[in-house]
Amino acid sequence: MIDPNLCRLAADTDRPLWFPGSTPPPWLDGSLCGDFGFDPLGLGSDPETLRWNVQAELVNRRWAMLGAAGIFIPEFLTKIGILNTSSWYTAGEQEYFTDTTTLFIVELIFIGWAEGRRWADIIKPGCVNTDPIFPDNKLTGTDVRYPVGLWFYPLGWGSGSPEKVKELRTKEIKNERLAMLAVMGAWFQHIYTGTGPIDNLFAHLVDPGHATIFNLLQV
Repeated sequence: MIDPNLCRLAADTDRPLWFPGSTPPPWLDGSLCGDFGFDPLGLGSDPETLRWNVQAELVNRRWAMLGAAGIFIPEFLTKIGILNTSSWYTAGEQEYFTDTTTLFIVELIFIGWAEGRRWADIIKPGCVNTDPIFPDNKLTGTDVRYPVGLWFYPLGWGSGSPEKVKELRTKEIKNERLAMLAVMGAWFQHIYTGTGPIDNLFAHLVDPGHATIFNLLQV
């Protein structure tokens, strides 16, 4: 079983900070995975709020990884002729098997059900470990951020010493935060260029002297 407090190790006085030489707030003592002492607005000063923010960021980070994959991979495969998909930026304008209202309602039901179970797990860790359809399928962990089991850790990377697990989780957080920036960057790229990140990359590779952000902004 994974200890739910694996990431709450003793704080390191020489830990890396978001700005070298800065003084982190007292509630960010380095015990949380991915804690680099950044909280200029004091959003985590209240322990319960910090606990919620950790969970909220985790979900948004993982959605960002899925979003980045959904932006870059289909666009790249379409660019090289393997797929023929519409732009991710205009995906909501396309016609699907049913109308958008029905799609929204169905999504609301399924996502609402999943988020409800996640919320229950935050309130009482481990209370939703049993599969509601196949009761023989059970998780054994009580860490709401990192459920254990073959489906979540097929390579066994979720086990090991607390230091090793914290290192892996910190690497995950770094990649997820990069994904958040990547999604935001792709969005702004499309607003200013009218094309996606892959099209922009290929245009730059063809004409690196002119297809740049400086030419776009006419600097």
